[in-house]
Amino acid sequence: MTITKSDEGRLTGCLDGLRVLDFSTTIAGPHCARMLADMGAEVIKIEAADGETMRTRPPVRSGCSTAFGQLNIGKKSLVLDLKSPEGVEVVRRLVATADIVVENFRPGVMQRLKLDYESLRPLNERLIYCSISGYGQSGPSAELPAYAPVIHAASGYDMAHLAYQPGRERPDYCGIFVADVLTGVYAFGAISSALYQRSSTGRGQHIDASMLESMLSLTLNEVQWSQFPVTQPSRPLFGPTATADGYVMITISSEKTFQALAKVIGHPEWISDPRFARYADRRNNWGALMDEVEAWSRTVATEECLAALNKEGVPSSAYRSVAQALADPQLAHRGALAEVCDGGGTFNVLNLSFRMSGATVAAGKQMATLGEHTAALLREAGLSDQEIAAFSGKQAAAE
Repeated sequence: MTITKSDEGRLTGCLDGLRVLDFSTTIAGPHCARMLADMGAEVIKIEAADGETMRTRPPVRSGCSTAFGQLNIGKKSLVLDLKSPEGVEVVRRLVATADIVVENFRPGVMQRLKLDYESLRPLNERLIYCSISGYGQSGPSAELPAYAPVIHAASGYDMAHLAYQPGRERPDYCGIFVADVLTGVYAFGAISSALYQRSSTGRGQHIDASMLESMLSLTLNEVQWSQFPVTQPSRPLFGPTATADGYVMITISSEKTFQALAKVIGHPEWISDPRFARYADRRNNWGALMDEVEAWSRTVATEECLAALNKEGVPSSAYRSVAQALADPQLAHRGALAEVCDGGGTFNVLNLSFRMSGATVAAGKQMATLGEHTAALLREAGLSDQEIAAFSGKQAAAE
């Protein structure tokens, strides 16, 4: 189906009309909830009076964090003291009109606040309640504190990655929080599935998303190798190949690409060479193969190397910084970046990585200020202007 410009103007988000209460903090839960917002849901972020911790994460301009903005653009902001009876009562009233709750507190916290799924379900049988935690909601590790770097270590991911770094014994430092983003995406998928099931059953459910299990899902080979050990190649299959002025990544994973590589390098005899002819043979002699590939690649500049490989359909890339990747014309073509604004000015955030022919998928344009929607949402919950003023004063005094 072809979508015209006029069609695009009439499209709505897949989740238009749904309301989400977002109690989550830091990355995993907020990332999940921002995905819901980008798909059209009304997402209400519930924060304490001093704001969520990510509001102070750099880069900060005029008191506004773009890291926070990237995770929370398009959400409304409601300030509540969840430790107060009044704050809990407001939540309970809003739950009656909500479709989804997202929270990533340590297991037991929401139960103590009487805001867990079992406490809220009687108020709304259609409620889909998603809990994100390090190890899951029950079990011997459930109450252990966990952040992404801890889960990277606990899941075996860091040691699995280290095994591909010849001659190294110390695991890498962590600066990219894979577990958070991955678990947020899994939670989004589970919520979407629960919404579909609710359309036929009329009932919501509790979703228990584990960061540990999410990270284990990345170690596809290692999960099997831990059960059925296999002989590893003499050199990791995928890694940097030196050129005259840098490095490239070359991926040979099919007979077609291997044959194309042999053509590029000028070694057509490799196709019948008993060391390389079959995948199993290549794997056993991978070090010898890549040494010969590198003997060629070191004689050409990166740009020339990639041009030759791309011409023959060999998957390859230069090693780029994030800034270089963001400047790729392909991202501009797809509209991968959205310009948004907050109190500090404008900045770019990533849109979701997929496009849909029959629905809009886009980041919001304006970052809400802390508590910007509190009065309106309290009024919706049934409080009068006088009650709102008194309520807001109590919340502020409690901090």
